[in-house]
This record gives sequence, structure tokens and C-alpha cells, in this order.
Amino acid sequence: MAVQPEGTPCWADAMFGDVEGAKSFYGDVLGWTFGEASSEYGNYTQAYADGKAVAAVVPPMPGQEAQSQWCLYFASPDAAATAAKVREHGGEVLMEPMQVGEFGTMCIAREPSGAVFGVWQGGTHEGFEATAVPGAYGWAEVFTREPEKADAFFSAVFAYTAQQIVDDNVDFRMFNLGDSTVLGRMKMGDEFPPEVPSYVNLYFVVPDCDDAVAKATKLGGVLRFGPMSSPYGRFAAISDPQGANFSVIDITTTEGELPKTKDV
Repeated sequence: MAVQPEGTPCWADAMFGDVEGAKSFYGDVLGWTFGEASSEYGNYTQAYADGKAVAAVVPPMPGQEAQSQWCLYFASPDAAATAAKVREHGGEVLMEPMQVGEFGTMCIAREPSGAVFGVWQGGTHEGFEATAVPGAYGWAEVFTREPEKADAFFSAVFAYTAQQIVDDNVDFRMFNLGDSTVLGRMKMGDEFPPEVPSYVNLYFVVPDCDDAVAKATKLGGVLRFGPMSSPYGRFAAISDPQGANFSVIDITTTEGELPKTKDV
């Protein structure tokens, strides 16, 4: 597998106070199976969809408070150089680049409007072994109240070009690497309580959105939005029982025409 262009979403993980509960929930909702916990790396446990690595779950380190949330990692050929760009453009490095054995080098950062994300310089572990198939990562959006800050930051740190959706009712931008659209940015509206900070929302692909929502809510998840059909698929936003936000999308069930966009 060739090295992915810098800025490509390449991996996702989440910290859970109750890892076994998270494994049970996501196993039922997304069909994940799980590998052995890696005690050498803080019991980091990979999740698999149809035998391919698609994400990971991990307990908090001793003394660390567990705030359950998904973290999206962007590929980088040089995590230290990306961390320097993060600082240069007004972001904050929360965890300095750290080598994880032979697997690669990770870094955790926060962009100026508040959304936390990761940087991953792949070694033997390059990232997602599958995307856009049931159980795997499908898409992500930065939800922010300060889109100008987020837009300027991501376009400066990564070699993104951008397109804005032409719609007076929504402020939505798409970031591209070459011909591939790799990330969305949505301005948060009044429907978000003021205490909800900016965050990166991950979409996991499911064969049936409504079925996934039914499973999630039965297991203690909270439906936040949807299910709703769109030109990109039928999707819904959910909070899992430990408070981590994510979305599910059935990319085979589409409705309507793609929105008009303009280059920005």
C-alpha cells in the first residue's frame, strides 16, 4: 500500500472507561470483532470488520479521566513537521509526536476552533485496512461554531483545496486532496447545546441505517439526528452509551441530487 497523501483520514480510535461495554455496543451495532488487547500499549484493542482493521478502542491510562470520544487521525509523512505546522497556524499540540513501537508515530492536536484530531505517521501500521464497506470508516466532518478559523487552519496545515456548498440554509465546506473529497466542515447551529465543543464527527458505514439506529438505541445509545436520506446515503447521528458521538450511514441508499458547490 502506497503512503497516503498528507491529510488523508487514515485511522480512528476512542477511549472508553468501560472498554468491554464499548466492544459489546459496537460489536452489535457495527458488526465489529476485536483483537487481543495489547498490554504493551495500554491495552489498545483493534476492531475488525470482515477481518480487516477499521478502528481501535482503549481504556484510559491510570489516573487519566475517561472522556469518551472518537478521534480521527490524518496521515502524515512526518508527524513532527505536521505538529510544527499545527502550531504555526494557531493550533495546539496536546500530545507531542510519540513513536508507537514499529507501528508508527502519533500526535494529538486541537485546531483553533476547538476540534481535537490525531496525526499518524505510519510504520508497519498504515491505518484503515478497509473503508466505505459495512463496519468501516466512511466519512468525517468537523463540526465547529467558528468555521473561518477551522477553514483557514485545515487548508494551511494540509494541502487541501476547498469547495463550499451553495445553500443559504447551511454553511458546509468540503476539503479535497487532488480529485478526492476527504473531509467536510459543518457550522454548528442552535440545535447544538452551548456546552458541546467543536468536534470531528465520524461516519461508519452500515448496510441498513434504520436497523443500526434500532440496535444502538436498544443498547442505550441516544439518537441525536435522523435517520435522514441524502444524495450521499441514509444517515443518522448517535451518542453511544458512554457519550461518544458518531454517525452511521448506508451509502447504498441515496436520495436527491448532489448539491451545487463553488470553489473557494
